[in-house]
Amino acid sequence: MDTRDELVSAALRHFADRGFYGASIAGIAEDLGVTKQALLHHFGTKEKLYGAVLQRIAAGLDATLRQAMSGGGAPARKLEALLLALLADTGGDEGRLLMRELLDNRQRAERADRWYLRAFLEALTAALREVPGWQGATDGEAFAALYQLLGAVTYYAVSGPTPSRILGKRGFAEVRAAFPARLSALVRLTLQSPPR
Repeated sequence: MDTRDELVSAALRHFADRGFYGASIAGIAEDLGVTKQALLHHFGTKEKLYGAVLQRIAAGLDATLRQAMSGGGAPARKLEALLLALLADTGGDEGRLLMRELLDNRQRAERADRWYLRAFLEALTAALREVPGWQGATDGEAFAALYQLLGAVTYYAVSGPTPSRILGKRGFAEVRAAFPARLSALVRLTLQSPPR
């Protein structure tokens, strides 16, 4: 791993734990044993470092999407496979940061000049429009359905600590075992319920 990758990985952990405004360049640098100046040398600003983190997440999401959609089969099955792949891929820090980016960035969203997840969301919308009945969906209708499904994936991916404490290890293991089937059922129901 090169220095830039190490810096992005450390920043990912900090942003996932504390959000954009709670994370600090000083804290990230301290974790890595480098100076703030060394960190800023690579990225210039905290915003650019955050952008590099989001770019890494977006690249991973795009790769998952391309792999799931490249195989044969019905568009609905491909989309279901994609969401199940996202479920497997979005645990840990990336899932937590993705959840924060979707829910916890009101101030940053007002000033953002680049949206790293846009290409992924546009490709996901295009994939939904390949499903019979969804071809004529408006952007709003398509995004609402996808946002619900992505919400289920990301919420599950980041919420493990609380239900595992409430339900205990055995109970949460049952949740983990059952969740992919429940997600598949939700995807199928959504895809079978196109607008209008």
